[in-house]
Amino acid sequence: MKAELFEVIIRHLSEYGMVHGPFDPLWTRVVIEKPFGRDLESALALNRACLNYLNESQIYRIDHYLGKETVQNILSFRFANAIFEPIFNHRYVDHIQITAAETVGMESGRGAFYDETGALRDMVQNHLMQLLCLVTMEPPSRMTADAIRNEKVKVLQSVVPVSPGCVDGVAVRAQYVGGEVAGKAVPGYRQEERIQPESSTPTYVAMRVDIENWRWKGVPIYLRTGKRLRRRVTEITVQFKIPPLQLFQTVECVGDMCDLTGAKPNRLIFRIQPEEGISLRFSAKRPALQVLVEDVVMDFLYSGQWPGALPEAYERLLLDAIRGDSTLFTRSDEVEAQWRVVQPVLRAWEGLDDCAPVAFYPAGSWGPSEAASIFANYDTDWHNPEA
Repeated sequence: MKAELFEVIIRHLSEYGMVHGPFDPLWTRVVIEKPFGRDLESALALNRACLNYLNESQIYRIDHYLGKETVQNILSFRFANAIFEPIFNHRYVDHIQITAAETVGMESGRGAFYDETGALRDMVQNHLMQLLCLVTMEPPSRMTADAIRNEKVKVLQSVVPVSPGCVDGVAVRAQYVGGEVAGKAVPGYRQEERIQPESSTPTYVAMRVDIENWRWKGVPIYLRTGKRLRRRVTEITVQFKIPPLQLFQTVECVGDMCDLTGAKPNRLIFRIQPEEGISLRFSAKRPALQVLVEDVVMDFLYSGQWPGALPEAYERLLLDAIRGDSTLFTRSDEVEAQWRVVQPVLRAWEGLDDCAPVAFYPAGSWGPSEAASIFANYDTDWHNPEA
């Protein structure tokens, strides 16, 4: 949303007596869908326009990811279980990966909007930044809206700024070309309806983020999102460090074929969609005469624990807005801090095409090979979600 559009909407509301001024304690609540602005400058302008007419408590900047059950469960998992919170830090965590993969392209005439927006604005600045905050924030003093949002803002303010200019090695952008998704041939992005034939809008973004604070210093966080990828899945993978001394041999089996392999790291995975749940991968001894360990999985699924359909994210969020509970909505300083993280990348890509050219990847893949470049000098690779 732009500041000018907001001003027009507010003028119409004023005509019906619903908004009278910034300090009017009316029941009026305004819900604003993301993306909140196009860049840092426009987000600042939109916040100013909002606060000219409304209190912060009347503004509900909606991000539907925050209404998903597993997203809300991240804080419960971390801060209601004493066995996990002590190991969420640089001593035990090797790195974190956050993936938001979609199989859809530009269906339903969405091309005109998306070609002006792209993956960085549409997904990274809001959804992925929120997931990053929830998995890395400090415990709030209370489970209240402001206490939680205060801690999220602290995380965003601790993100190491990307150096201006070329962002190679920090972020990668790409577009899908024709390919096959779920056994169906699909066109490339530039062949989709309402897309400019020479468009450089990214449909895929991979980015490294570093947090400069006591808890997460030295732990890289890798973000990626894309259209027309192999599977529809959103998950957070917390990968722990391998023990310093390898006392056991590790075996890896595919069907009846097994072979010795290197030690496997423990992984804690928050599955946001489509099968919401949490899984823990760890090593366990195989039932055999030899002492060999194998990577096994402990799963918790919402569908297996509680019967019935989960509430839709927007159901929860709109009900919270009606009740006046802003816990799952973003605050003005939070939105601005999110934009400050991605603004250097946005500026580089929109001004230095020769320095950061658009890569390409076939539809139905996990993205471009260039995305591995952000792991430079780091012994890891993308964790592709299993079927």
